[in-house]
Amino acid sequence: MEKPSLPSGTRDFSPAVMQGRKYILSVMETIFVSHGFGAMETPALENLQTLQGKYGDEGDQLLFKVLNSGDFLSKVNEKTIQEKDSKKLATQIADRGLRYDLTVPLARFVVMNRDKITFPFKRYQIQPVWRADRPQRGRYREFWQCDIDVVGTQSVVSESELIEMVQEVFFRLDLRVNIRINHRGVLDSFLPILGSVENWNSFMIVIDKADKIGKEGVIRELEARGLGMAVSAWNWLWDSKSTTGNEAKIALAESAELIQGSALQKALTDTKQILNLLGSTANVVLDFTLARGLSYYTGMVFEIELNDGRLPEDFRLGSLGGGGRYDNLTEIFGLRDVSGVGVSFGLDRVFDSLEAGTLFPVFGFNQQSVLVCAMDDTCLQFAVNTARALRAAGLHCELYPGTPKLKKQLDYANSNSLGYAAIIGNVERDAQKVSFKNLHAGTQQLLSIAEIIQVLTLPK
Repeated sequence: MEKPSLPSGTRDFSPAVMQGRKYILSVMETIFVSHGFGAMETPALENLQTLQGKYGDEGDQLLFKVLNSGDFLSKVNEKTIQEKDSKKLATQIADRGLRYDLTVPLARFVVMNRDKITFPFKRYQIQPVWRADRPQRGRYREFWQCDIDVVGTQSVVSESELIEMVQEVFFRLDLRVNIRINHRGVLDSFLPILGSVENWNSFMIVIDKADKIGKEGVIRELEARGLGMAVSAWNWLWDSKSTTGNEAKIALAESAELIQGSALQKALTDTKQILNLLGSTANVVLDFTLARGLSYYTGMVFEIELNDGRLPEDFRLGSLGGGGRYDNLTEIFGLRDVSGVGVSFGLDRVFDSLEAGTLFPVFGFNQQSVLVCAMDDTCLQFAVNTARALRAAGLHCELYPGTPKLKKQLDYANSNSLGYAAIIGNVERDAQKVSFKNLHAGTQQLLSIAEIIQVLTLPK
């Protein structure tokens, strides 16, 4: 007999785990809706031509491709099969793939529905995505993203609103984070120093490793790649990073004085305006070394970084989310001059962080949860009627299936953190009343259904 198992990088979520996940989502959705964002969803499957070429070469390699239905190999010539070129073969046997993120599907949706939606278009989307990555702690092949995007405006008011929403979410979740910000214009300005787009791309790849290899490690790798001309630029980026609040504003002002008249000026002006618009910048970190890997960001970029000393010292995760402005994403689908900006939260990493720090609220004892217990089959009808009446009054009520011994039924109630048991035996059935037991206090009294409703619904 085959032993049941899960594909690597995927997980089941028990009811207890789902309680925590639903809590996180309820906090996020409440904040999203309060800012005027509407919910939307897109299919798990997208055409591969929609996905490919949007995430760089590495992203393309991580796409899950879905085999065509039917005898898909019959349409492939023998020579292609014998060549054993998996990349070439995949283009002939797979036309669709699982979505890699929620931003590219959003761009497709906007292009397809541009005559039906009103701009600026504000939406949030909470759905799973799939990446053929190597699983490890905090990195899964199937995981959930929670995205907020504003499409159809170039105003930096949108950036400041999104950063403020990130602050609100983590304040409500009681999880301490830093929001690292940068502007791609800062990094683009080094193209003349590097001499070619190829050198610039190599520069981006190297500085994206800074968190892992440090300042000196970046310098060594730049020199090894023949990019020594960029070392001074790297030193400037590094020395300007990790400034927060008013310090960040001062750093921007000093930078602007140094480079007035350059192409960098707009990037710094936008960044300064965003910092000024924010109500609080205490956890906003200006980091000119931040270079998010996705190729479609063209303006501001954000990264949400865990910074909570209450978590175990050995608990290490990547970012809890990130995003930025993308000016050209819809252009690849034929719609020009539509700018957007968005942030994506990693639900799974947020959950893991709260769990590691024991930071979830207590979900246990529920004073308004009732288990109706029938002592034998002659009591079942009254038990069903009791449960129905309690639910009609808006109360959470379960009816235990069957009539096992009372201890077994009460054990079930305690295991599921239910607050009360409505016990119905022959005496209760004949009196049309219920032995109502407070499982937390251990007290019990004989009450009518109307009295139970009164006990549970009156203000305490």
